[in-house]
Amino acid sequence: MKNKKAKYTSDLPRRMYTFFIGYDEAQGAPSYEKFARSVGMCVEDLESFRKRREFERAYRECGEIRRDYLIDKALTRRFDPSFTKFLLSADGESDSAQSDSITVRIEVTE
Repeated sequence: MKNKKAKYTSDLPRRMYTFFIGYDEAQGAPSYEKFARSVGMCVEDLESFRKRREFERAYRECGEIRRDYLIDKALTRRFDPSFTKFLLSADGESDSAQSDSITVRIEVTE
């Protein structure tokens, strides 16, 4: 991969939104990684564009589209519900994963 910095264009937020909203389910779930590759960038480039207000807005909306997509597929059993929950919690998108905590104390006695 070339070490060339990606250039931001004003149509990038629209292109990303269009990618997520019209994603073909045959290829799995939409992701920022897949979008970045489709436009010849890496995720780090996308992250650097989040300082732009319009791009940040589209980025958050795409996250919601992805979340909704995963939940719908899990509810219809096209995706494994347990793995979908794991994906959402790994992305920090699951409220239950953040609010549930457990403390385990083990004491060994002889």
